[in-house]
Amino acid sequence: MKKITVLTLGLIFLTIGVAFTQEVQSTQQSVYEPIQVGNKHCPVSGREVGLMGPAFKYVYNGKVYNLCCPGCKSTFDSNPTKYSKIADGDVKI
Repeated sequence: MKKITVLTLGLIFLTIGVAFTQEVQSTQQSVYEPIQVGNKHCPVSGREVGLMGPAFKYVYNGKVYNLCCPGCKSTFDSNPTKYSKIADGDVKI
């Protein structure tokens, strides 16, 4: 009888632990997920995003910026404040 009680309690605690872990992970994903800026033009080259292949997604300061290609990343890194403002201005609210 003791073995059954111990096993039952163990399963209950395991179930509660798994449910709690899933809830914490869900909360963390929604809190820390970067914001999609949605810019349609590369802030570095000025080209329309997607003409040279899929957009290169670049995360800066909690936001995802679309660049026309991976090559524009180093230029964006040289002055991220300037290029993020250009991209933010590209989006019409």
